[in-house]
Amino acid sequence: MKQNRYSKVAFAVALASASVSVMAAEEVTMPPAPQPANDAAAAAAAAAIKPKPKWESSAGLGVTITDGNSDTLLFTATAVTQRKWDSGEFSAGVDGGYGENDSVQNVGYVKGFAQYNYLLTERWYGFVRAAGLHDSIADIAYRVPLSLGIGYYFVKNDRTTLSAEAGPGYVWEKVGNDSRDYATIRFGEKFTHKFSDRARIWQSFEYQPKIDEWSNYFLTGEIGVGADITKQLELRLVLQDWYVSEPAAGRESNDLKLVAGVNYKFQ
Repeated sequence: MKQNRYSKVAFAVALASASVSVMAAEEVTMPPAPQPANDAAAAAAAAAIKPKPKWESSAGLGVTITDGNSDTLLFTATAVTQRKWDSGEFSAGVDGGYGENDSVQNVGYVKGFAQYNYLLTERWYGFVRAAGLHDSIADIAYRVPLSLGIGYYFVKNDRTTLSAEAGPGYVWEKVGNDSRDYATIRFGEKFTHKFSDRARIWQSFEYQPKIDEWSNYFLTGEIGVGADITKQLELRLVLQDWYVSEPAAGRESNDLKLVAGVNYKFQ
């Protein structure tokens, strides 16, 4: 009798165990519940929203000091900013330097620019640009060129840009004791490339001849490399060349500068 009772209990336990195993297997193989349609639509809408354009700004300093056979001091500072929208681009910058050699000033300049590009298509744009220069060593009290025109991006992607632009302009300047103003034609070119998110190179070239005397012109060129050492600090090395076809009396036509410094990027 007891044996029969034990057999029934064992059979019930075995049956319950088998039922739990089957239920567990069904739960494992059960497909996930479908997402509500409104959740999927919300996710798609969030992905379609473009991030708001941000200002990209930085400021940098460079100092060189030597002591011994010659006492030299060179101080440079720079600040740049830019922003891009769907229909336009704005960029501006200012930089300057002061230097001495054996207590005699041999570097003293400040220059700046601002430019706005209105995008006509993905590649074509119209631009307006203003710039200014003062160089006490070259005896340029001021040089203020204004220009507008048309430009084109030959290459434009997340890593590389290459553009050229041209248009009429006007210059006010005082070189030596000679104050003058005249119409010009401005030709410009700019190249940028990111090797990675932490290293980049850039280059620019500008040629502005007097509209009725092309032998009288002002030429500028720049090439630089930058590498991030932290998220906000960047090492920079920049080579700048300025050429004036008709310099002030007793001054050279060409000025070549190699500037190294550290830039801080504002987030």
